[in-house]
Parts: sequence; C-alpha cells; structure tokens
Amino acid sequence: MEKRCRWVTDDPIYIKYHDEEWGNPVKDDRKLFEFLVLESAQAGLSWITVLKKRENYRKAYDDFDFEKIALYDDDKVDELLRDQGIIRNKLKIGSSVSNAKAFIRIREEFGSFSDYLWGFTDNEPINNNYMTSEDVPVFTDLAVKISKDLKKRGFKFVGPTIIYSYMQAVGLVNDHTMDCSRCFYNKKPH
Repeated sequence: MEKRCRWVTDDPIYIKYHDEEWGNPVKDDRKLFEFLVLESAQAGLSWITVLKKRENYRKAYDDFDFEKIALYDDDKVDELLRDQGIIRNKLKIGSSVSNAKAFIRIREEFGSFSDYLWGFTDNEPINNNYMTSEDVPVFTDLAVKISKDLKKRGFKFVGPTIIYSYMQAVGLVNDHTMDCSRCFYNKKPH
C-alpha cells in the first residue's frame, strides 16, 4: 500500500488531490488564482469540504477566469450567494471579486502573478523534510511576509495560515512528510 501524508483520508478525492496536485509547483496564473479562491473559501472549514465543491466553484466562477471575476457586479454576487454548490458566505464571495482585481494589478506590475509569488522563493520550491504531519507548522515567517504583502495590495482572506496552506497547495513549499512516498516527488511546473 502506498504511504501518504497522514492528513489524507481514504476519500478518493483527497487521495487524488494529494497524489496528483498537492505540493506540485504551479506556475500558471489561472491555476494560482483558483487555489487562492479555494483556500480563501476554506477559512474555518475543512479542506475536503472545499475539494468536494471544487467543480461547482469552477462552473460558478467562470473556470476561475480572474478577468471575468474582477467584473462581477452585485447581481452576480447575489447569484453566487444563492448557489448551493459553493460556500455561500458573502464576505468570502466578495473577497474573491476584490482579490481578482488585486490579482490583475499584480500581473500588471510583475508581468504575472506567478513571477510575483515565486519571487518570494527565488523561483524554487522550499523542500521541507518534516518527519510527521504533526511537525508541519500552520504558518511560517515567509507565510507571514507574503500575507502582509498581499494585504497591503488589497487582498482579503489571506492570513498567514491560509497563505501557508496556499503555499503548500501550489508547491511553493514541499511539505510531504518523510514517511510519504511523494516526499521526494519530481516537481514539475503545471
């Protein structure tokens, strides 16, 4: 049986996410925005809850097209608040719209959000070699630094814990534990 990080349950969605996505370096801006929306939506909830709603988010949020999302008006926000397939929290939905606008501003300044984000790690993933899931921190100094910079740029729902989860999801850090078969997985950008 394949060994995985201990946080992975036997849910096929979780297994697929762990084995195929989590910790793999993401350089594609749309994918980076998708994870930003999903991680922000997860605040106060379990990640599996969000993963199970991911396809609904994809439909509701125009396949995570940040250019379209930045133009969402009050009517579209009201439509999303009625969508039972996503997490219907007005602050989280509103933040996805304002975050799309801030995301675009970063792209204008840096050429891409990927260049901005990966600039924090000199364009290389940080390979942490934690022994167990209990050793993995909920946030790091770098997560605090990125969180503060994003907030300064107008982002919401980007506290250090959310940002550290985001860093793990998009492969800025590799937190597969030493007992996980994916610990030294060959990281290739998506």
